[in-house]
Amino acid sequence: MSKKVVIITATVLISFILLFALSVKIAGTILRSGDTSIISKEGVGLVEVKGMILDSRETIRQLRYFLKQDSVKAVVLRVDSPGGIVAPSQEIYSEVKKFAAKKKIIVSMGSLAASGGYYISAPATMIYANPGTITASIGVILKLSNIESLMDKIGIKSYTLKTGKYKDSGSPFRKFSPEDRAMLQSVIDNTHEQFVRAVAEGRKLPIEDVRKIADGRILSGEQAKDHKLVDRLGTLQDAIEEAGRLAGISGEPELLLPPKKKINYLDLLAEGAEGTFNGPLGRAASGLMMTYGAE
Repeated sequence: MSKKVVIITATVLISFILLFALSVKIAGTILRSGDTSIISKEGVGLVEVKGMILDSRETIRQLRYFLKQDSVKAVVLRVDSPGGIVAPSQEIYSEVKKFAAKKKIIVSMGSLAASGGYYISAPATMIYANPGTITASIGVILKLSNIESLMDKIGIKSYTLKTGKYKDSGSPFRKFSPEDRAMLQSVIDNTHEQFVRAVAEGRKLPIEDVRKIADGRILSGEQAKDHKLVDRLGTLQDAIEEAGRLAGISGEPELLLPPKKKINYLDLLAEGAEGTFNGPLGRAASGLMMTYGAE
């Protein structure tokens, strides 16, 4: 092989490697920044909330994405959730409220939209439920366990250093005192009142009417409609068609899905390690995790 051929071959190989490296870098940038594609079709967006509400970020990302798209005239929020942690539910509630001030957002309740699942639905433009949907359950729950006797039986001693008498309230390693109960009950009562106010504001109902049914009871879709917690009985398709009508779309609206969240596996590993200590499981292990109804 001549020297000239070797040089040409090497040049082509290096160019290929550089081009490949550049492609990988561009792809990585896209993965980190997420999909920024613009929806060209005019229609109704669909955002789904399924299972326990443990984190608000993905739902908020999707709502904000659709809010920026001029071609998305309205959104259907499909809720199939037993509830979840207080703060993420409140964050989604706030985002739905902001969205409803600018575009129509119609909730479609699946088989279950209770507690936190109802909380995030309350400020929507309109709420659809199936007749047999399980919903409402307006309440707050905090579960605690005590393993002090078990520790004594197996000969394990626990020692706690703290700066105030309430710092380890709810600890599974000591007795739950009347003072602990009173303090934590006050927190529960305050959080419950926040829930009641949110429902009254979102549904434009007298707050006393909401308080009458804010005792944790579940309601069917039909019962919820009687109490004005739901506007109409109907399916997901009914909600989509209503969203189209409210948005002024003629005919059957095109259903638009949000772009999928791009996965950065390094970030995923980091979040997994952080979540072990700071996430829902970590909070549960610490003994204090207040939820809107979900077990």
